[in-house]
Amino acid sequence: MPKLDFLAQELESLHKQNLFNVIRTIEGPQGGWILVDGKKVLNLCSNNYLGFADHPELKSAAKKSIDDYGVGPGAVRSIAGTQTIHLELERKLAEFKHAEDCIVLQGGFVANLAVVPAITGDGDIIFSDELNHASIIDGCRLSKAKVVRYAHNNVEDLRKKILEHKDSARRMLVITDGVFSMDGDIAPLPEIVKVADEFGVMVMVDDAHGEGVLGDSGRGIVDHFNLQGKVEIEVGTLSKAFGVMGGFITGPKILIDYLKQKGRPFLFSTGLTPADTAAAMAAVDVLMESDELVRKLWDNAAYFQKGLKEAGFDIGKTETPITPVMLGEEGTAVKFSKRLFEKGIFAQSIVFPTVAKGKARIRCMLSASHEREDLDFALKTFTEVAKEMGVF
Repeated sequence: MPKLDFLAQELESLHKQNLFNVIRTIEGPQGGWILVDGKKVLNLCSNNYLGFADHPELKSAAKKSIDDYGVGPGAVRSIAGTQTIHLELERKLAEFKHAEDCIVLQGGFVANLAVVPAITGDGDIIFSDELNHASIIDGCRLSKAKVVRYAHNNVEDLRKKILEHKDSARRMLVITDGVFSMDGDIAPLPEIVKVADEFGVMVMVDDAHGEGVLGDSGRGIVDHFNLQGKVEIEVGTLSKAFGVMGGFITGPKILIDYLKQKGRPFLFSTGLTPADTAAAMAAVDVLMESDELVRKLWDNAAYFQKGLKEAGFDIGKTETPITPVMLGEEGTAVKFSKRLFEKGIFAQSIVFPTVAKGKARIRCMLSASHEREDLDFALKTFTEVAKEMGVF
């Protein structure tokens, strides 16, 4: 269509800048090794931290739920789409998170769009970490509140910004990712809470990459720092470590009651399918029974990261299983990823605008589904490609 001709120019520009994202196709379930575009490769790309995406207990629970509840709820949650299985998942997640209550939504992205505009608006001020996820940024835009960005993980800058703006605010909210997905560093949540309490600021943490990873049996960053009851709003996702689909918000019962009245994605979009809901419950059950998979995830991360550093790679400032291999230029990262794939490793390049220009990288995501020999193969291959390309 002629009216869309401008898009061809935009796409051509992406190609020229090495910014065009080639989306590969996975043929089969997620796991340590997967079939991608007809080629068997070691999977260092997915957020399947604990191997739950193809876990037998989750698959069994999903299959049974279809017999019990059908394939879809058939309506928005607030009219005729809340099934008993939804309430059971919310109860179980609240228990797991040591929270008063929980609301489950269609995704982690959607959860941020549900809560931020519901509790802030014109006249309010949101203090947002400059590296917060796109879903937080979009939620803030929808809220119509004034957004003040503070320097990444810099609590002194946060305090300074609060002092500058507190007298003009009706209400104030500080939002941070728990684990930052591109660098793998962790928010200084105890210090953030301390400053927020000093000035009466609400605290919200999006723990998408902390759920199933940080804390006791993967309960997340609030548990990791023993801050239960001191963070007003926790947002989580079911699509990463939990291996399914969906998002959730935990916090005081009054917050959850309010979101069930005002959260637009809850009010205007159909909720989770029974299969997703049942599989998520099974994931929580596995974690409440044992922390074995969480421990294996961290053991794998420590081994792989140590090997990369010894080989001479720069892995940034990660504190989690997220492992960035810093390469700098976009073209270098794209070519490095392509060579890895040719040698049997699926590890995508991350380039602008996902990260700043000149900060391109290969982001490796470790999993409990990896075995030691898998990681040895990856370390050997990364080193081979680096020497081929003259990276070091």
